[in-house]
Amino acid sequence: MKYGFIKVAAAVPAVKVADVDYNVQEMERLIAVADGAGVEVICFPELSLTAYTCQDLFKEQLLLTRAEEGLIRLLEFTRKLDIVCVVGLPIQVGGLLLNCAAVIQSGTLLGVIPKTYLPNYSEFYEKRWFASSQDLNPTEIYLAGTPVLLSSEPKLFQTVDGAKIGVEICEDVWAPIPPSNQLTMAGADIILNLSASDELIGKHNYLRSLLAQQSARTMSGYVYASSGFGESTQDVVYGGNAMIFENGTMLAEGERFSFQPQMQIAQIDVERLRTERYSNSTFINAQRNASAKIINLKGSGKQDFKLSRYIDPHPFIPTDDDMTATCEDILNIQTAGLAKRLLHTKCQHVVVGISGGLDSTLALLVCVRTFDKLGYDRHGIVGVTMPGFGTTDRTHDNATSLMQSLGISQMEIPIAKSVTQHFEDIGHDASVHDATYENSQARERTQILMDLANKLNALVVGTGDLSELALGWATYNGDHMSMYGVNAGIPKTLIQYLVRYVAQLQQFAAERDTLIDIVDTPISPELTPADEEGNIQQKTEDLVGPYELHDFFLYYFLRFGFRPVKIFVMAQHAFAKTYDSETIKKWLTIFFRRFFSQQFKRSCLPDGPKVGSVSLSPRGDWRMPSDASSALWLKECESI
Repeated sequence: MKYGFIKVAAAVPAVKVADVDYNVQEMERLIAVADGAGVEVICFPELSLTAYTCQDLFKEQLLLTRAEEGLIRLLEFTRKLDIVCVVGLPIQVGGLLLNCAAVIQSGTLLGVIPKTYLPNYSEFYEKRWFASSQDLNPTEIYLAGTPVLLSSEPKLFQTVDGAKIGVEICEDVWAPIPPSNQLTMAGADIILNLSASDELIGKHNYLRSLLAQQSARTMSGYVYASSGFGESTQDVVYGGNAMIFENGTMLAEGERFSFQPQMQIAQIDVERLRTERYSNSTFINAQRNASAKIINLKGSGKQDFKLSRYIDPHPFIPTDDDMTATCEDILNIQTAGLAKRLLHTKCQHVVVGISGGLDSTLALLVCVRTFDKLGYDRHGIVGVTMPGFGTTDRTHDNATSLMQSLGISQMEIPIAKSVTQHFEDIGHDASVHDATYENSQARERTQILMDLANKLNALVVGTGDLSELALGWATYNGDHMSMYGVNAGIPKTLIQYLVRYVAQLQQFAAERDTLIDIVDTPISPELTPADEEGNIQQKTEDLVGPYELHDFFLYYFLRFGFRPVKIFVMAQHAFAKTYDSETIKKWLTIFFRRFFSQQFKRSCLPDGPKVGSVSLSPRGDWRMPSDASSALWLKECESI
């Protein structure tokens, strides 16, 4: 495990019923392939050494003996390997026969887990042959020449890097209280399930949902390997399911009904799972009295590391499958938040500064949706354009066109004259385009909006977004301030998608071209003069860096608390075709420098709705001293 990632595999070998030699040979082949691919843990199906469908042959001593000999062969095969292998076999313990999972590594049998819940269906009558772990008194036996204590006591297998692995078998996960509940409460990061589940109409979808929910409920990685082709088809058929989940998300899934052996490999992020757990007080409360025996695994812990799992470069952006539903949810959250504030304050007027940029456009669209749902006249929305020294025709025209098309009240209040007077009052040279030059314009605009709100008995709706708050890319007590910030929980990359989504709606067909042009306009505060051709000269992403990178950094830093080096490795992988390593390192360093130095702006944010899993509200998700040192994070950035 490196950077918190552990590579696991769900393997479905070819089997022949009761032919242990053949089955072992096929398992050895898959183990060799997995080891060559850097897999650290591989899970095989239930009773994989004998095949699951032996029925009354399980009562035959020869088969039981051959199963143990097959285990010995696997021990010998793995003697020089670090990979942890979990295989299924029947084990006789006194007068009981148990359906078990054996955990082996480097030629050592490290533990045996007996199955707890035995099915008693028409096609699965395991109770005919096997006993439950609940029927077992703690008993020490010799298995494959190794003394093994068999009991129902929960067991966890801990890697040299500290990852903890639990095991349950097939029906266990279908039980009202699966063993994996206890195992994860006791600290298991990953659950392995050795299974043999037949195929019936509708069962597969239920199974996928069950495993996803169990993985999500226990905040764990879940590796599921189920019997496939080669099992007896006397009465039922086994499809060969191989699935890997992480906190409810499918990482890998095999092909069902494949006639060939298969193996699914994925990297599970243990650090991510642990962050989810210690941030969740319900999980913390649930695990108070949980315990399990810890069995230490072997291995050097120095496997060559290569990040192979998919890393979404835009973690805030919904997938195509749920784009519509997610965009509607976000807009409805914003709308409901603003509606409540308007009703509470008995306001039927809002004031919004409209720049022709993304943020103010989304804020305006939310205001329109809110007024329409409340049955208020859209003329109660007062859109104010405030052209200054850097305003371009493109943004100005888009702002006025959008307001006119939406049927809201419009005002235009140029600020050049008042800001110039202000420069004279404070003795600032207007030819010096420094922070004073820029921030004076932002504060003048905010003053205008606030005073208009007083005059009209209205609320000033803020337009600043989550990305700007993270970077401190806002003028303190300028565009940083409002009476309600509808975009406070939405990062810049997502705002682009939201505006584009709204542009595709039929109800905004008249505004479509304007909205698309706004999305395509370079992001800029327009606080310095345009170039000689009248185009935007001050481009935000040239100054603070690409928002897609900063949103990526923000997500993994806030959501999971990842350290800079891990975020860097993930960004390298996610943006391999877009940015080189030096560029990523440069902007990652700037992100942490700005994030820490600009906390004072976030400590006094106006109210605004949380939309996703990441928020910077000082009253909720993010509470940080304004004077916290960034030294640790910047030092690690330098060392990359």
